[in-house]
Order: sequence, then C-alpha cells, then structure tokens
Amino acid sequence: MSEDLINMIKENVIQGRKTRDDIGIDESLSGTPGVVELTESALVNNISPEVIIAQALTAGMRVVGEKFSTKEYFIPDMLASADAVGAAMDILNPLLEASNVETKGKFVIATVKGDIHDIGKNIVAILLKGAGYEVNDLGIDVPEDKIVSVVREEQPDYLGLSALLTTTMVEMGVVIKALEENSLRDKVKVLIGGAAVSDDYAKEIGADAFCADGFQAIKVLEAFETA
Repeated sequence: MSEDLINMIKENVIQGRKTRDDIGIDESLSGTPGVVELTESALVNNISPEVIIAQALTAGMRVVGEKFSTKEYFIPDMLASADAVGAAMDILNPLLEASNVETKGKFVIATVKGDIHDIGKNIVAILLKGAGYEVNDLGIDVPEDKIVSVVREEQPDYLGLSALLTTTMVEMGVVIKALEENSLRDKVKVLIGGAAVSDDYAKEIGADAFCADGFQAIKVLEAFETA
C-alpha cells in the first residue's frame, strides 16, 4: 500500500496534477486523486514526510526535469508539476517543523532590483523546498540593502539571485559587492540564474555558480555538500 501511494504521488507530479480536478498529461487519470489528496492519504497511512519528499516529490520532479531537458515538456508542463509539489509541501512543512527535521540548509532567494519576473525564481524555490532546503523567498524587485540585511540577520547557507533582463543582471554584481563591503561574502554561497546570465557572467561578478534552472541548482548544491 505504501509503495503504491508513493508511486501514485510521483506519477501525478510527473503528470502535473495537483488535485483530482486536474486533467494532467494523461487524460485517463482525470477524476482520480491528485498530489494533494494522495499526500494526505500517505500521511494517514503513516508514511513519513521525508519519504514522501524524497521518493515521490523529488523523484517525480527529477523525471520532469529530464523531460524538460529533452524538450518533451515545456514551461507550462513544468509549472504545473512544480505547483503540485508546492501544494504538497504546504501540507508537509508544518509536520517537518514540528518534528524538528534538520534541513539541508537555509536558502534565501530573490529577483534583483528593477526586475519583476518571478516564474523561474518560483520554480527554483519550490524545487528547493521539495529537496529539503529551508527557503526564504524575498520576492521581486529586491534592492541590495534588503538582501544584505536578510543575509546578515538570517545567516543563510546559500543566496540565489535571479534576473531575466540584461539591464537588471548588473544588480547581481551590486549585491555581491555589497556583501563584500559588509564582510558577508565569505559567509554565504551565491548562485545566480535567469535568461540573461551565464557561467562566464557568474565568474565575472564573483558568484559561486550559475544555474540554468532549478534542477541544476539542486545538483550544484549537492556538489557543494560533498565538496
């Protein structure tokens, strides 16, 4: 029963079905329980949040990432799956907090000053939560002084900066310089992402890594942990 539920949650993540009202990629699943209902059923059947996250949510999104990279899936498909995972995490987070489960690390994420694009950032935040990180999403159009203040107060392990435009990506360098001026740069790993940036730009401004998407961000973090 437990294995069946886990597999069903994973499959519904891949299908992008948050609730039974969603059709998904495979229309034959229409009307059957989605990720939310199945996650609730799993908890009733005493399946731990950690197992649900690792074997169903994260495993499902890994398949979605593979389909996205081979262009079998497109952004709307990935968004639907990420939304389903986000809904499941809303159910699981209170239980994780109550049981004092140790997170993999604290991650602050923000779209930099002057940029109001957040789809990519939101997907990254959801994927990181599903992978076991504690995420503080500061939102869009965030000035460097606020980011510096949050880094100083919360002491996160990681900072993610997002920018879609070439006109706003320069703010990433401004943030890193501000962290240096406040003696905080060596206390946090900085990851950057967005359509406008690249590996070369990450090196140019002194970021620790460039991540093309949320799936790569998780791989980068795993590499940091094993380094």
